[in-house]
Amino acid sequence: MTNNTSVRVALEFVRNLGNYESIRISIGVEDSLRQNETVDKATERVYTFVENKLIEKANEIEAELKGNKK
Repeated sequence: MTNNTSVRVALEFVRNLGNYESIRISIGVEDSLRQNETVDKATERVYTFVENKLIEKANEIEAELKGNKK
């Protein structure tokens, strides 16, 4: 019997740039449970992945924004 259970995690980060401008980063992932994995464990695994990617991308954008300021 196959397990069709999946978990989905989506996180969003919004940064105010001033002058009524902002930047929004959204990252989401959906993945299936792995063999012998509980829903809680799968959710934690996917959440950690999404959280790390969101932080990585936010840091990249912060560096780009700082590099473009004169």
